[in-house]
Amino acid sequence: MAVLTSTPPRRKARKADDGVMTVGRSRAGSLVANISGVIFALVMFFPVYWVLITAFKPQTEWSSFTPTFIPNAPTLDNFTSAFNAPLFKQSLVNGVLVTAMAVVAALIVGFLGALAVARFRFYGRRAIIMVVLAVQLIPFISLLIPIFLMLQSWNAVGNTLVGVTLVYTVLILPYTVWMLRGFIAGIPRELDEAAMIDGCTRGQVFWRIVLPLTGPGLVATSVYGFIQAWNEFMIINTLNDPEHQNLMAWLMQNQTSRGTYWGPLMAGAIITSIPVVIFFLAVQRNIASGLTAGAVKG
Repeated sequence: MAVLTSTPPRRKARKADDGVMTVGRSRAGSLVANISGVIFALVMFFPVYWVLITAFKPQTEWSSFTPTFIPNAPTLDNFTSAFNAPLFKQSLVNGVLVTAMAVVAALIVGFLGALAVARFRFYGRRAIIMVVLAVQLIPFISLLIPIFLMLQSWNAVGNTLVGVTLVYTVLILPYTVWMLRGFIAGIPRELDEAAMIDGCTRGQVFWRIVLPLTGPGLVATSVYGFIQAWNEFMIINTLNDPEHQNLMAWLMQNQTSRGTYWGPLMAGAIITSIPVVIFFLAVQRNIASGLTAGAVKG
């Protein structure tokens, strides 16, 4: 009868073996995931690396058919050539002006629109929200020809920075309204009511409560608007001549009959990305808090 007591130790051994196999599989899966992540990161970073090294290569290297992954004689001549190229400085100023004006205009109009949708009850409110959402689904490029004809019919804004600014404002306005609506809806209405009980007017509630609490949301939304307006080139290239275009359109047109000068072109691309990096670093402290604040309510 005592011989039948050997079964429990076998079950414990099987459980221990299952635990070892599970740990081994999890470690193997983590190793495969890490290796895949590193490979994916290298593949995605390689174009950026190639742009950087090409910008510092002399002409004998970037025009050669034999690729070099590290510049043998780094130089800054490409940056000098790009900065002194025709229309580069003017395109830089145009891009800064158009982007700044479009972002400010979109924030002002979008904030007032989002405030009305989030704080007031009126007929057609839900329809406006759905229209704002549906507009984002329409490819803006499909409206390019009608917009071009409309601006050309208005002599005052045709082929001007003001006309492109209006188009960019309309381009980023739906997203601005939709995002800021979430930020404003996340502010408790009890704060408005308490302030008005204490004697504040509707305008004072706006300036002292709603606007300060929506500050992080304005920053997070402005980042999207800045990047979209700064990186756009197809609209401004279609609507305006080279003297009224931005750096993105300048990069596309930086070609001659003898081919593309890749060194100055890559240097121009780096110079073009600097304003976006500076703007992002200036507001990056408020981006995380802004995005999380907008997720409180929809």
